[in-house]
Amino acid sequence: MLKAGQAAPMFVLPDADMELIDIAQFQGKKNVILFFYPRDDAPCCTLQATDFSDHEDQFARHDCTIIGISRDDCIRHAEFRDKHGISVSLLSDADGAVCKRYGVWQAKEVNGAKKYGIVRSTFVIDKQGGLRLVLYGVTAKGHALEMLRAVKEINS
Repeated sequence: MLKAGQAAPMFVLPDADMELIDIAQFQGKKNVILFFYPRDDAPCCTLQATDFSDHEDQFARHDCTIIGISRDDCIRHAEFRDKHGISVSLLSDADGAVCKRYGVWQAKEVNGAKKYGIVRSTFVIDKQGGLRLVLYGVTAKGHALEMLRAVKEINS
Protein backbone atom coordinates (compact mmCIF):
# COMPACT_ATOMS: atom_id res chain seq x y z
CA MET A 1 0.00 0.00 0.00
CA LEU A 2 1.14 3.52 -0.75
CA LYS A 3 2.00 6.18 1.82
CA ALA A 4 1.92 9.98 1.87
CA GLY A 5 5.26 11.42 0.76
CA GLN A 6 5.83 8.85 -2.00
CA ALA A 7 5.67 9.74 -5.69
CA ALA A 8 2.27 8.90 -7.17
CA PRO A 9 2.44 6.02 -9.66
CA MET A 10 2.06 7.41 -13.19
CA PHE A 11 -0.42 5.92 -15.66
CA VAL A 12 -2.41 6.53 -18.84
CA LEU A 13 -6.03 5.31 -18.96
CA PRO A 14 -9.07 5.93 -21.20
CA ASP A 15 -11.97 8.05 -19.96
CA ALA A 16 -15.70 7.60 -20.60
CA ASP A 17 -15.23 9.09 -24.10
CA MET A 18 -12.30 6.74 -24.82
CA GLU A 19 -9.83 9.66 -24.71
CA LEU A 20 -6.52 8.75 -23.09
CA ILE A 21 -5.74 10.67 -19.91
CA ASP A 22 -2.10 10.79 -18.77
CA ILE A 23 -1.88 11.58 -15.05
CA ALA A 24 1.49 13.26 -15.73
CA GLN A 25 -0.29 16.03 -17.70
CA PHE A 26 -1.39 17.62 -14.41
CA GLN A 27 2.13 17.93 -12.95
CA GLY A 28 3.09 21.55 -12.45
CA LYS A 29 -0.51 22.63 -13.13
CA LYS A 30 -3.08 20.99 -10.85
CA ASN A 31 -3.51 18.98 -7.68
CA VAL A 32 -5.39 15.75 -8.37
CA ILE A 33 -8.00 13.98 -6.26
CA LEU A 34 -7.86 10.38 -7.46
CA PHE A 35 -10.67 8.20 -6.14
CA PHE A 36 -11.04 4.48 -6.76
CA TYR A 37 -14.51 2.98 -6.47
CA PRO A 38 -15.84 -0.58 -6.91
CA ARG A 39 -18.32 -0.17 -9.79
CA ASP A 40 -20.56 2.17 -11.72
CA ASP A 41 -24.18 2.54 -10.60
CA ALA A 42 -23.75 0.95 -7.16
CA PRO A 43 -25.49 3.18 -4.57
CA CYS A 44 -22.37 4.29 -2.64
CA CYS A 45 -20.32 4.67 -5.83
CA THR A 46 -23.05 6.86 -7.34
CA LEU A 47 -23.21 8.96 -4.16
CA GLN A 48 -19.45 9.46 -4.19
CA ALA A 49 -19.18 10.38 -7.88
CA THR A 50 -22.16 12.76 -7.81
CA ASP A 51 -20.91 14.37 -4.59
CA PHE A 52 -17.50 15.09 -6.15
CA SER A 53 -19.29 16.42 -9.26
CA ASP A 54 -21.52 18.70 -7.15
CA HIS A 55 -18.43 20.30 -5.58
CA GLU A 56 -16.20 20.28 -8.68
CA ASP A 57 -16.22 24.09 -9.04
CA GLN A 58 -15.03 24.48 -5.43
CA PHE A 59 -12.17 22.03 -6.08
CA ALA A 60 -11.29 23.94 -9.26
CA ARG A 61 -10.88 27.14 -7.20
CA HIS A 62 -8.11 25.30 -5.35
CA ASP A 63 -6.31 24.20 -8.55
CA CYS A 64 -7.68 20.70 -8.18
CA THR A 65 -9.03 18.23 -10.72
CA ILE A 66 -11.02 15.13 -9.76
CA ILE A 67 -10.63 11.71 -11.37
CA GLY A 68 -12.53 8.52 -10.54
CA ILE A 69 -11.25 5.06 -11.48
CA SER A 70 -12.96 1.68 -11.54
CA ARG A 71 -12.56 -1.47 -13.63
CA ASP A 72 -15.76 -0.78 -15.58
CA ASP A 73 -15.27 -0.21 -19.30
CA CYS A 74 -15.54 3.16 -21.07
CA ILE A 75 -19.06 2.52 -22.38
CA ARG A 76 -20.36 1.70 -18.91
CA HIS A 77 -18.63 4.83 -17.57
CA ALA A 78 -20.35 6.95 -20.24
CA GLU A 79 -23.76 5.46 -19.37
CA PHE A 80 -23.13 6.02 -15.64
CA ARG A 81 -21.96 9.61 -16.24
CA ASP A 82 -24.93 10.48 -18.45
CA LYS A 83 -27.53 8.79 -16.23
CA HIS A 84 -26.41 10.66 -13.08
CA GLY A 85 -25.03 13.93 -14.52
CA ILE A 86 -21.50 13.18 -13.34
CA SER A 87 -19.03 15.84 -14.46
CA VAL A 88 -15.74 14.50 -13.05
CA SER A 89 -13.52 12.32 -15.24
CA LEU A 90 -14.12 8.59 -14.97
CA LEU A 91 -11.27 6.37 -16.13
CA SER A 92 -11.40 2.71 -17.04
CA ASP A 93 -8.77 0.41 -15.55
CA ALA A 94 -10.22 -2.68 -17.22
CA ASP A 95 -7.21 -4.93 -16.57
CA GLY A 96 -6.76 -3.65 -13.02
CA ALA A 97 -3.07 -2.72 -13.45
CA VAL A 98 -3.46 0.78 -11.97
CA CYS A 99 -5.64 -0.55 -9.13
CA LYS A 100 -2.82 -2.94 -8.24
CA ARG A 101 -0.15 -0.20 -8.43
CA TYR A 102 -2.17 1.96 -6.04
CA GLY A 103 -2.84 -0.98 -3.69
CA VAL A 104 -6.63 -0.78 -3.93
CA TRP A 105 -7.12 -4.27 -5.45
CA GLN A 106 -7.48 -6.30 -2.28
CA ALA A 107 -8.85 -9.62 -1.07
CA LYS A 108 -12.15 -9.57 0.77
CA GLU A 109 -14.01 -12.43 2.38
CA VAL A 110 -17.55 -12.79 1.03
CA ASN A 111 -19.69 -15.67 2.38
CA GLY A 112 -16.56 -17.52 3.46
CA ALA A 113 -14.89 -17.23 0.05
CA LYS A 114 -11.94 -15.00 -0.76
CA LYS A 115 -12.75 -12.56 -3.55
CA TYR A 116 -10.78 -9.64 -4.92
CA GLY A 117 -12.20 -6.20 -5.49
CA ILE A 118 -11.51 -2.49 -5.29
CA VAL A 119 -11.34 -1.04 -1.80
CA ARG A 120 -12.85 2.46 -1.96
CA SER A 121 -9.77 4.67 -1.67
CA THR A 122 -8.71 8.26 -2.32
CA PHE A 123 -5.33 9.81 -3.08
CA VAL A 124 -4.47 13.51 -3.10
CA ILE A 125 -1.62 14.15 -5.53
CA ASP A 126 0.10 17.54 -5.40
CA LYS A 127 1.29 19.56 -8.39
CA GLN A 128 4.74 17.97 -8.12
CA GLY A 129 3.29 14.46 -8.45
CA GLY A 130 3.71 13.54 -4.79
CA LEU A 131 1.12 11.77 -2.66
CA ARG A 132 -0.05 14.22 0.00
CA LEU A 133 -2.91 12.12 1.38
CA VAL A 134 -3.55 8.37 1.09
CA LEU A 135 -6.86 6.98 2.37
CA TYR A 136 -7.87 3.32 2.03
CA GLY A 137 -11.35 2.07 2.95
CA VAL A 138 -13.14 5.43 2.84
CA THR A 139 -16.86 5.99 3.36
CA ALA A 140 -18.67 7.58 0.42
CA LYS A 141 -21.05 9.78 2.43
CA GLY A 142 -19.50 13.21 3.11
CA HIS A 143 -16.18 12.18 1.56
CA ALA A 144 -16.09 14.92 -1.10
CA LEU A 145 -16.35 17.67 1.52
CA GLU A 146 -13.64 15.98 3.63
CA MET A 147 -11.37 16.03 0.58
CA LEU A 148 -12.23 19.68 -0.12
CA ARG A 149 -11.12 20.58 3.44
CA ALA A 150 -7.90 18.57 2.90
CA VAL A 151 -7.14 20.39 -0.37
CA LYS A 152 -7.71 23.77 1.31
CA GLU A 153 -5.17 22.78 4.00
CA ILE A 154 -2.64 21.64 1.39
CA ASN A 155 -2.96 24.94 -0.47
CA SER A 156 -2.69 27.13 2.64
